[in-house]
Amino acid sequence: MSSPSTTTPKGSRTKSTADFYVTGATTQFASRYDQRLSYCLYVPAAHRAAERPLPLLVIQHGTGRTGPQYRDALADFAEEHGIVVLAPLFPAGLGSDPDDLHNFKFMEHEGVRFDLALLAIVEEAAERVRIDTSRFVLHGFSGGGQFAHRFLLLHPDRLAGVSIGAPGRVTLIDPEREWWLGTRGFAERFGKPVDLDRIREVPVHLVVGSEDTETWEINNPGDTNWMDGADAVGRTRVERITALYENYRSLGIDARLDIVPGVAHNGMGVLDEVRAFTAGVFEGR
Repeated sequence: MSSPSTTTPKGSRTKSTADFYVTGATTQFASRYDQRLSYCLYVPAAHRAAERPLPLLVIQHGTGRTGPQYRDALADFAEEHGIVVLAPLFPAGLGSDPDDLHNFKFMEHEGVRFDLALLAIVEEAAERVRIDTSRFVLHGFSGGGQFAHRFLLLHPDRLAGVSIGAPGRVTLIDPEREWWLGTRGFAERFGKPVDLDRIREVPVHLVVGSEDTETWEINNPGDTNWMDGADAVGRTRVERITALYENYRSLGIDARLDIVPGVAHNGMGVLDEVRAFTAGVFEGR
C-alpha cells in the first residue's frame, strides 16, 4: 500500500514544495549577498514549459517599500506576456541610523552597494527560476525612480530598458554638477566613468502624473536626502523629471516622457504606461 506522502489523485501532477513556492506570487527570500536584503517574485505558469529563459522585469520599491504590492499588480501582465517579475526589498533603518528611509536611492550606504546587491539578487533568483539575467527591464517609482535612473548610469549593459517613475530628486548627466545632483566625481566614487555610448543603447521611459505637484517631501533642506541645488531644476516632480528628460535628449539618449493626466503621486496610477513600455521592449528583442 502506498504511503500518503507518495499518493496523488488520478490525473494530478506530483508537486514539490520547491516548485509550489516558486510559481505565482512567491514568498520572500533572503539574499545571500546580504541577508538583511530580500526579494520576492511573480513567476508565470509558462515557466514550467519554457524552452528558453523567461524575460525579467525588476520593480524597485520606493520609500514605502511596497514591492510586493507592485508585484501583485503586475501578476496578470506577467502571465499574459510570460515575464518574471522580481521585487527586491532594501529595508529602512539599515545600518547605524534606525530612522533612515533613503539608503538605497543613492546606490551606496555604509558599505552597501545597492546596485551590486540588485545584480546579485537577480543571479540568485535565476537559480530558482529559469530567467534571462543578461539584460532586464528595471522600473522604479518615486524613491525607486531615483534608484532606477542612477542604476542606468552604472549598469547600462545590464538593462534591456529602464522606466523611471516620478523621482523626487534627479541626477543629471552633467560633469559640472557634484554627485548626486550631477556626475562630477562619478568615476572616482564608483570606479568607472559614465558610458554614454552604452546608455544610448538603452530604451528609457520617464513617467509622472500631471498632478504630481506636491513639494513638502522633496524640498526639505537639512534632511539626509537633500543637497543644496536639488531644486535648481524644478520644485515639483513634474518639473524635475522634465529636466531629466531634456538632459537625456540633449545627449542623444532614446528617452520618452509620459505625463499621465489626472494622476498625482501614485505609482499604481502610471502602471499602464509601464506595462506598455515593458511589453514593447520585450516584443522588440
